[in-house]
Parts: sequence; C-alpha cells; structure tokens
Amino acid sequence: MMTNLFSSFDPTTSNSLSMNWLSTYLFIMLMPTTFWLIKSRSAMMINIMTNKMNYEFNMILNNKNKGSTILFISLFTLIMMNNTMGLFPYIFTSSSHMVMTLSLALPMWLSFNLFGWINKTNHMFEHLVPMGTPPLLMPFMVCIETISTIIRPGTLAIRLAANMIAGHLLLTLLGNTGNKLNEVLLMSMLTVQLLLLMLESAVSIIQAYVFSVLTTLYSSEIN
Repeated sequence: MMTNLFSSFDPTTSNSLSMNWLSTYLFIMLMPTTFWLIKSRSAMMINIMTNKMNYEFNMILNNKNKGSTILFISLFTLIMMNNTMGLFPYIFTSSSHMVMTLSLALPMWLSFNLFGWINKTNHMFEHLVPMGTPPLLMPFMVCIETISTIIRPGTLAIRLAANMIAGHLLLTLLGNTGNKLNEVLLMSMLTVQLLLLMLESAVSIIQAYVFSVLTTLYSSEIN
C-alpha cells in the first residue's frame, strides 16, 4: 500500500534484505548468450551506438588516452539500461536514487582530482584562475572555481536522480487517478501517459548521455 508520494521509489522490499537493487544488473541476466556469438540486429545497433559514443568521447578528449573511452562508454551503457528498464512495470529504477547516482559520480570525480593534484599540481592551480582574469578579481575567482569543482559530483548525481524521479512520479500520479475517471477522461489520461512514456524514453537516453559527457569533460580538463 502506498503510504506517501515517494513510496513507489522505496528500495526496501523487506526488513532484512532488499532485492530491488538486483534490477541494476537485470539487463545483463536477461541478455542471451547468443548475442555475443551471432550477428543480430540488436548487436549491430549496439555496435553502431558504441562507435558513435567512442567518436564523441575521442573528440572531447582530443584523441588522447583513447583507451579511457571504454570507461565512459560502459558508464553510458549502464545508466541508459537502468533508466530504460525502469520504464517497465514492477522494475525498480535504481538510477532514481542518490545512492546509485552518487556512487557513480563521486568515485569518478575523486579519482580525476587525485590524479590531477598528485601528477599535475601546477596545471590544477592554473584552472582556478581563468585566463584574462583581472588581478583584483583573482581571489574571488579562486573561491568560485573551487566551489564549482567541489559541487560537481553532487550536481551530476542530483541531475540524474531528479530527472528520473520527476517523470516516474508524474506517471504514477496520473495512473492513480484512473479508477476515478469516466471513459472520456480515462482515454485522455491514457493518451497523455503514452506521450509521457515516449518522453521518458528519450529522457532515459539523454540523461545517460549528459552524465557520461560531463564526466568526460571533467576528465579532459585534467588531462
């Protein structure tokens, strides 16, 4: 029974063990083994998508550290699959929780900054003062750039979680009013829900793309 507005996003299925988080790897368990052996349309589609993402990330990284694009492509695929699987009924959307999104954003941001401050200390100090800054404004720019750097993992995590929660919450609110509507309003509500579902499908891919591209940009600033 729904006790409050956000109960549909409650990750707890029992008092002792939560099994909902297994949905994070559900697409791996459902993926047939023949996908890796036989050329199918789904395999060709994923290969085209991977090549496009590899090209995009190489452009952002200026063709440096080409092997690192595997990390960002894997991150994009994981988030996109979780967002898309969450659109199906009775499947828990792990990417709508800060536990999941912050666990992805914080280690990436921390590893990039540790690498930069340990190996490229002067370069990291240069980033705190943009080129062309007047000497009078330099102390303020250092404070602003430091704050903007510190809040990056939080903004990444909140952006992804908020976008996933907003669409699912709107679909849930519309669906809960279905038993109180007449035939005309019910058909209208179903039409609106179908349009929202199409929008959420696009948002699932766009948010995964935004998350991975921003992470790549943060990496390129250091490298």
